[in-house]
Amino acid sequence: MQNKEIIWAQIFHDSIKGKPVLENLPLFVGRWAGNYTLFYVLYRILNDFRPERILELGLGESSKFISVFNQAYSKKSNHLIIEQDEVWKNNFIKDFELSDNAEIFISPLKMEYVKDNEVKVYSSLNKVLSQKFDFYLIDGPNGSSKYSRYDAFKIAKQFNPEDNFILLIDDFEREGEKDTVNLIRSEFQKKKIEFYTAVYTGLKSVLVIGSKKYKNVQNF
Repeated sequence: MQNKEIIWAQIFHDSIKGKPVLENLPLFVGRWAGNYTLFYVLYRILNDFRPERILELGLGESSKFISVFNQAYSKKSNHLIIEQDEVWKNNFIKDFELSDNAEIFISPLKMEYVKDNEVKVYSSLNKVLSQKFDFYLIDGPNGSSKYSRYDAFKIAKQFNPEDNFILLIDDFEREGEKDTVNLIRSEFQKKKIEFYTAVYTGLKSVLVIGSKKYKNVQNF
């Protein structure tokens, strides 16, 4: 796994060559933050597709990357970040200035039961579920042992066959995330939503799901 991560780090750094604002962006990669696999796939999504409406669950290093990319290369893109912790938000914005088109929405966590399993979810997610986004980055909240990041399924339940979307789910090596993704797959199959998937693995794994318009997510 360590060797794979080193390879992904090299691929990531090679991919952003010629984009100084990204090359010079200090990022804490790995551990609690996303690993190089995530950042490479994230870069490819932003660069290849230029999503104009982005919803990110969890404020962190990926928020910096999206913000800097959008400010430099995709100024029309709007970026909404849902974060659970007001203190973390305040510390974050002391050290980093988000792009003009980025917004942080504080939504404390609550516990819900999914098939008799207690899971963490954002208490105010319903306030944004009626909105349509092109790209959804699921990197929060902290995982649950079963049906982790269940909010991803709540988002996916809103999709219809005519919708275009990309879902990027971090920590896919964990069973809890796999539980939730299995629900998403079943929902899409039930609604006859055409979708394409790929798993990219380094120290951790990320899953990307794209609608027909974004089927090239499986070829990064």
